[in-house]
Amino acid sequence: MSAGELDEFTAWIEGVIRRQGYDIDSPRGGGKSRLADEAGVHRAAITRLLQGQSVPDLETMRRLAHVLRIPVRDMLIKSGRLTEEDLPLPGLPDDVPPAEEAAPAGLTLEQAAAGLGIPPEQREMFIRVAGQFLPEWPSARPGREGAPEPGPAAAEDARRA
Repeated sequence: MSAGELDEFTAWIEGVIRRQGYDIDSPRGGGKSRLADEAGVHRAAITRLLQGQSVPDLETMRRLAHVLRIPVRDMLIKSGRLTEEDLPLPGLPDDVPPAEEAAPAGLTLEQAAAGLGIPPEQREMFIRVAGQFLPEWPSARPGREGAPEPGPAAAEDARRA
């Protein structure tokens, strides 16, 4: 791993740690100690990680990923230990169209239904029901092919307008 790649990984993991609410800037090191305790790793491993001195070993990565609520896959790829080709995501069935403007989660309801193994003849019902619980993303607007029907709140708002 080059110095630039290590710096990039360090910046990424630092951002993840901060977003999870750990105060890693405290001169007393409270956030680092709390993270180390919760992950069951030595505080020195956290210090070395945040100073860009080393990439954690696999067990430390696994523990940190669990505490930080991120996939181990992401840590392995961001750290440069493995590539996306080394850890491919499971593919979707051939009968699922690609997302045009996917929802922020990255999947359309059609793709989610297929990924969950819902039979093609039941996907329309799944899309209608699941669509009621989702926020209104631009790709989920009524009238777009494959878009779910708006949820009850959106339908009520449309009636009032």
